[in-house]
Amino acid sequence: MDYLRRLQAESPVLFIVLLFVGIFVAFQLLLFVAELVLGPFGLPGWAPLLLVLIALIVVARRQQNSR
Repeated sequence: MDYLRRLQAESPVLFIVLLFVGIFVAFQLLLFVAELVLGPFGLPGWAPLLLVLIALIVVARRQQNSR
């Protein structure tokens, strides 16, 4: 964690690029897992995306309410 704070202070552009790449890879991994889970049910192609977005909204609301 200290490494990330130091990277943010010393090289903010690299930090932002790494942050965006990490978020993108994590989102793609979540979509892949959702497709694996929902695949056998024969749902439309947008269903895994909807499932991931709903899960992210639920997590965000729970974090907001816990403050």
